[in-house]
Amino acid sequence: MDFLDQVKWNEQGLVPVITQESETKQVLTLAWMNREALKLTAETGHAVYWSRSRQKLWHKGEQSGHQQIVQSIRLDCDKDAVLIEVIQKGGIACHTGRHHCFYFRLEQGEWQPVEPVLKDPDEIYS
Repeated sequence: MDFLDQVKWNEQGLVPVITQESETKQVLTLAWMNREALKLTAETGHAVYWSRSRQKLWHKGEQSGHQQIVQSIRLDCDKDAVLIEVIQKGGIACHTGRHHCFYFRLEQGEWQPVEPVLKDPDEIYS
């Protein structure tokens, strides 16, 4: 049986993917993969996601240069979530120019940004 057939894909043919920095164990992002994205990630060793907003494959770092080099791919016990451990090139995983995407923290009932912008997104994506 193909490893892709063992994944429990949702109704849209997607599976959520948690991306974690291999050295620090910092959670960088939550994204989505379809079969092709997971297959390409496994084959190439570079993170490939499915962009739900653009409805196309998204090779992480294709525009920004902030690639994610895959160290391991794991499937959870229910087989409906993937965890990839990566080396984050350039130290920026978020399109906002931050190290990771989870930069809002709930403080006194309001979401506050608590992580610095490392590089202006306009500079990254120009």
